Amino acid sequence: MKKHVIIPAIIILSIAFSVLKGQEFIPLWPKNNMPDSKGLHITDSIARQRVFRVAIPGMYAFFPSQDDNCGAAVVIYPGGGYTHITLNLGGFQLAKWFNTLGISAFVVEYRLPNSPDLKVSELGPLEDGQRAIQLVRENAAKWGIDPNKLGVMGVSAGGHLASWVGTATDDITTLHDGVAKKSTHPDFMILVSPVIDMGKYTHKGSRESLLGNNPSPELIQKYSPQNNVTAQTPPCFIADAFNDKTVPPENSLLFYQALLDKNISTSFHVFPQGGHEININNNPGSTSLWKDLCQKWMKEMGFISFKK
Repeated sequence: MKKHVIIPAIIILSIAFSVLKGQEFIPLWPKNNMPDSKGLHITDSIARQRVFRVAIPGMYAFFPSQDDNCGAAVVIYPGGGYTHITLNLGGFQLAKWFNTLGISAFVVEYRLPNSPDLKVSELGPLEDGQRAIQLVRENAAKWGIDPNKLGVMGVSAGGHLASWVGTATDDITTLHDGVAKKSTHPDFMILVSPVIDMGKYTHKGSRESLLGNNPSPELIQKYSPQNNVTAQTPPCFIADAFNDKTVPPENSLLFYQALLDKNISTSFHVFPQGGHEININNNPGSTSLWKDLCQKWMKEMGFISFKK
């Protein structure tokens, strides 16, 4: 008589999600040498194609064919309000689109502020975000990437992390190894419906997850990237929707104004429709143009170029 094995649903979901990812996972840090860590043994928490707790921060690499490779790369920080990471919709789908443009893409699974292992909870995302850039630059020659054509991208709270990385003036990765010698500064930013402000126009859920329920004015100032723009901040592409009721478009407007004040080249687009759901496909009306505009901007800025 055959015995039937019953597999718990959570295991089935985890296996399915691993198959869905289907890319090489590259850890960001050496084993047992991760900054801001208490050294606790924690496990991943995954449900509904979302990651709610990250045990080993890393990135998934998506490469174009050698014939199509233009030498540029984008490090993608998926959103999720700093409570979870939407790896597929906010990461893998974008990475595959970048590959069609000849761009290498890296989807980062960064530590969330809710991790019990973090010593300073709000620093985990930035530490991992900066380390991902260093790691790509360290392997640029091997992966066929121009280290001076490396950008960051984020949607929603991932846009906050991307703009945070793009405006950070200090390297907080603190690990003194060969990778850490590489610059953490991106060459361009792409932000879609980004969370920017931690003050008046903040997305409450993102702020509470990152800074707690009652952050001080000093923390609000520090973690609002529009306040950290300098003359060295890289050029930026921004796409937003006028009818976004989740993250007010004033977030993008504040960042654009800060970039304008510092004479940073920016392509800023606010579409009538799209809400907080500007995606790769199925966007309403003129919102569907955002990908074409972004591609043309990257060509115009010289990040997409092919040697004859």
